[in-house]
Amino acid sequence: MGGLVLKLAPKERILINGAVVENGDRRSRLSIVTPDANILRLRDAIHPEEATTPVRRVCYATQLILSGDSDPDRARLQLLRRIEELSQVFTDPDSRTSLAEATDALIGDHYYQCLKALRALLPREDRLIAARNI
Repeated sequence: MGGLVLKLAPKERILINGAVVENGDRRSRLSIVTPDANILRLRDAIHPEEATTPVRRVCYATQLILSGDSDPDRARLQLLRRIEELSQVFTDPDSRTSLAEATDALIGDHYYQCLKALRALLPREDRLIAARNI
């Protein structure tokens, strides 16, 4: 049996296809067998007030697709443009790989994989911002 296995802490919340699901009082394990289900751990979510940098804004826009709050067909072109803008700043090979993965995932309607690839850029963005503020 394939699919995604989620290990949840007590009272942990996840978003599955737009529905918030809360775990009970004990640790549990869920197997998601439906392919392409949109799943987001709420503890990993970027909240609107935290979307204050270019990468965080692109991550947040991708989360809106995962949550069902944004139409994928309407958001796709805008996200592709934003990823292209990020590629003007993140020129190192690792960042280029993450951006290429995000683009491929977005084109293939794999929004969680897109978000995962974009989140890999967050530490780099934080370092660039910190270096600029020194």
